[in-house]
Amino acid sequence: MNENELSNIIIGRAIEVHNALGPGLLESSYKECLYYCLAKSGLFVEKEKAMPLVFEGVKLECGYRIDLLIENKLVIEIKSVECLNDIHLAQTLTYMKLGNYKLGLIINFNVVRLREGIKRVVNGL
Repeated sequence: MNENELSNIIIGRAIEVHNALGPGLLESSYKECLYYCLAKSGLFVEKEKAMPLVFEGVKLECGYRIDLLIENKLVIEIKSVECLNDIHLAQTLTYMKLGNYKLGLIINFNVVRLREGIKRVVNGL
């Protein structure tokens, strides 16, 4: 399954989670529920995936963690904020570059309609 096909499945499950919980909860609540739904769907999902930083040829553990990594292909960054801004995009792009991933989704659950809270992020590699 390619990244675009995965993103369609993820968005569908995220909408299910949002419909069940609504806006206003902590990011961790949405992350756990989406993780559960995606794993239940048969997808390989890693939660809080550590991302080391290589600096001057040395692998450094800096505490970077991807919220959800799907099928070792697609980065999911979960938010529950008033609005997405440039730092959220920069954070997601950093994870994607560090792991050499092509596609990411920033999903902000703190919106009335979830489709308004989803941003696709493409890494030009």
